[in-house]
Amino acid sequence: MRAKISYAITAAVLVVYFVLVGSRGVLLIQAGTPLTIVFGVAVLVLPVIGVWFLWKNTEFVRNANRLAAELDAQGGLPVDELKRLPSGRVDRDSADEVFARRKAETEDAPDDWRSWFRLAVAYHDARDTPRARKAMQRAIALRKTAP
Repeated sequence: MRAKISYAITAAVLVVYFVLVGSRGVLLIQAGTPLTIVFGVAVLVLPVIGVWFLWKNTEFVRNANRLAAELDAQGGLPVDELKRLPSGRVDRDSADEVFARRKAETEDAPDDWRSWFRLAVAYHDARDTPRARKAMQRAIALRKTAP
């Protein structure tokens, strides 16, 4: 719940920022000189990119949460079986062991969104965020095409 609140606050702050930047771009365009028009258009591009990025990220999170809820209802969510160091950080050897199992599971069932979801969690636990995101995107895509 705390993560959802943090995400909502961050998104709201970004939307306010996009509105403020966009209004400055409009003011520059309204000034009417060729230079301010060029700058105004350039400034307007930033909020457009930002809104697109925020939308895609929000869509990704919603889809991943839907998959997690569905997998939880099926009793298939991965259990946290990682050993932790006294500091609370995940033991690297433990993460590697779990990752190897999840990767083998995914190789055995490459068209099963559930295995890709669990692989994404294993990548996340191993602190490999780019691969975790790609694995989750694969799980989302597979789920959309699954019956």
